[in-house]
Amino acid sequence: MKIAVFGAGAIGGYLAAKLAGAGHQVSAVARGAHLRAMRERGLVLEDDGIETTLRLRATDRAEELGPQELVVIAVKAHALPDAAPAIASLIGADTVLLPAQNGIPWWFPYRAGAPLEGKHIAAVDPDGSLAQRLEPARVIGCVVYMAAAVPEPGHVRFFGGNSLILGEPDGSASPRLARLAGLLAASGIKIETTERIRDAVWMKLWGNVAFNPLSVLTGAKMMRMADDLGVRSVLRAAMLECQTVAERLGARFDRDVDARIEQARRLGDFKTSMLQDVEAGRPIEIEPLVGAVIELGKGVGVATPMLEAIGALTRMRATPEA
Repeated sequence: MKIAVFGAGAIGGYLAAKLAGAGHQVSAVARGAHLRAMRERGLVLEDDGIETTLRLRATDRAEELGPQELVVIAVKAHALPDAAPAIASLIGADTVLLPAQNGIPWWFPYRAGAPLEGKHIAAVDPDGSLAQRLEPARVIGCVVYMAAAVPEPGHVRFFGGNSLILGEPDGSASPRLARLAGLLAASGIKIETTERIRDAVWMKLWGNVAFNPLSVLTGAKMMRMADDLGVRSVLRAAMLECQTVAERLGARFDRDVDARIEQARRLGDFKTSMLQDVEAGRPIEIEPLVGAVIELGKGVGVATPMLEAIGALTRMRATPEA
C-alpha cells in the first residue's frame, strides 16, 4: 500500500518503521534535523535494545508525494490547522485518513448524532476549515496506546504499548476498517476494533485531561501525582467533570474514576508528553485536551470549573513572558 506518515516523530516514526518493515511503500513527512538524518542514514527503530534501519522516502514537502492510499496523521492536534493544506495534497479519490493524535479530534461530530451532528468544535477546528480540507468521511477513528521517543534525530526508541484502537465514526464494521486493521496487524501492531470509537477517545482523554496539565503545573511524574492526596483530589475533580460531559454526550465508561487514576499511576515515573513539551519550549496541546471538553460542556449545560481553572493556569505556565 502507498502510505504517507505526516509527522514522523516518535509515534509517527514508529508507525512508519513498522509499516515500511512490512513491505509497504511508506513516505515520511518531517522537518529539521530529524528529516536530514532520515534522508542521510534512514530511520532507526530501537525496540528492546535491537536497532533496525529502514530506508524510506522522507521529505518536508508533502505535495511532492502525490495522492496516497493511507495517510497517518501524527502531528499533534494543535498543529493540525497549519498542516492541513499539506495533508490535503496527499488525498486522492479513495484516501483513508488515520489520525494518531490525543484529545478530541476535528472529526468527532461527524455521524455522532444529536447534539453534536453538523457542528464543529472551535477548540480544535476554529473556523470549520479542517472538516472542509480533511473530510471526516475519510477518517478511521484511532486511539493510540504506545510509548516512544526520539532520543536523537533519525532515531525512534520504542518503550511499550504497541496498540491501536480503530473504529468507524458511524460505528459500522466497514470493509475499509477490516482492511486497515488487517494491514496494521500484519505489520506487528496490536489492533482492536470497536463500534464505539468515541468511547475509546473519551477513555484515553479521561486521564490526559487531568494528568497532562497538572504535570505541567507541578513538574511531577504520574505516580507522584496519583500518590499525593491533595493532587489526587484535583485529578479526581477534573476527571469527574470530563466524565459528566462525556456521558451527557452518550459516552459509556467501563470503570470508575479511581480505577482510571490507578491505571495511570501504574505508569510509574513516567513524564507526560505535555510536560516534555513545556520543558523543551514547544507549544502544548491544551485546547484538544482541555479546551474542547470545556466547550463541549457548555454545549450540553455541564459546568467545568476545575477544568477551566486548570486550563487557565496551564496556558499561563506554558506561555513565555513577552
